[in-house]
Amino acid sequence: MAITTAVGRIGATVLAMARTRLELAAVELQEETQRLFGYLAWALAAAFLAAGAVVLAVLFVLVLFWDSHRLLAVGGMTALFALASMFTLAKLRAGLASRPPLLGATLAELRKDMESVKGGAVDGY
Repeated sequence: MAITTAVGRIGATVLAMARTRLELAAVELQEETQRLFGYLAWALAAAFLAAGAVVLAVLFVLVLFWDSHRLLAVGGMTALFALASMFTLAKLRAGLASRPPLLGATLAELRKDMESVKGGAVDGY
């Protein structure tokens, strides 16, 4: 009878640990989703405002140089946009490469649990 009680306690402990880790994963996913939607909203607002500013700046430069150097103005604007797009793409790639892993805290807790279980059997925890 003592073995079945011990197995039952171990099972209950394992289930409680799993439930706690799943709750942590759910909270992390919710936080990450909210963070991503916030970033998306700010990115869309910035893109909209930047597009308006860029259109007005391009029109200003083209009108300013229309009579004297219109081809140079169009070429300069094209080069400027090409450089800006390359810079933006590089920043995007760097940001994606340096982002933290998804569910990092949950995975760290699961690693600790595994080490605890492995060490607990040897150390008598």
